[in-house]
Amino acid sequence: MGCHRIFQESGSVIGGGCGREIFPGSVAAGGEKDLLSDEHFSVDGTLVEAWASLKSFQAKEKGREKSEPPDDPGNPSVDFHGEKRSNNTHESKTDPDAKLARKGKGKEAKLSYNGNLLIENRNGLIVDAEVWEANGTAERDAALAMVEQIPGVGQVTVGGDKNYDTKDFVAECRNLRVTPHVAQNDQRRDGSAIDERTTRHAGYAVSQRKRKRIEECFGWMKTIALLRKLRHCGILKVGWIFTYAAAAYNLVRLRNLNRAAIPAG
Repeated sequence: MGCHRIFQESGSVIGGGCGREIFPGSVAAGGEKDLLSDEHFSVDGTLVEAWASLKSFQAKEKGREKSEPPDDPGNPSVDFHGEKRSNNTHESKTDPDAKLARKGKGKEAKLSYNGNLLIENRNGLIVDAEVWEANGTAERDAALAMVEQIPGVGQVTVGGDKNYDTKDFVAECRNLRVTPHVAQNDQRRDGSAIDERTTRHAGYAVSQRKRKRIEECFGWMKTIALLRKLRHCGILKVGWIFTYAAAAYNLVRLRNLNRAAIPAG
């Protein structure tokens, strides 16, 4: 069965937490073949568009008077001109867990979830996956939650982009005995949270190069695993399907690594 078919039919199994059962096995399989690093990791997050339209993003207070009945009860026209909408005052009537968020300045805001991954740097295998509400700090909060679950007591490194270059994130990483190899954000008013004590080491440059592998994971999950726009509502179901997709990515990646290791002829 093709990957597209699997994910189209996955609704019948995710209610049982299928992703949470399969994912640890996909990670363990990599460990058994010595394909995982236990020292060097990378983290990143992405917005995943919710299965809800902006028309469903309505004021939380109920019982608002309507002067006229909707022109089309099934798909009414909605005029938001002049109305200030935010996650504090509005919520989606289709998926209340989804939050209005944008990828960056000038980008269109969409109802979304924040999907987060932690990969190991040796072969780019996913070792943890989390879905959080898109609340603005979810990427860093989820990253710390995943980093805290890294087994062992040895010093490890975690690479990340400029979004992770904050004093709070860097300080908490060091409290967890994790060396933050995050990209420096020199545009911050108070400057970067890391300095030459970290960036001068050769390992920092390696982490900055390896961390970009995580984009391959997100790309595969959004295209092959059909997560560019979700087809499930609620953070629990979205979390299951996101983890299920991460497990599938690992299995495909392991297959490709095993093929590459087989001598030709």
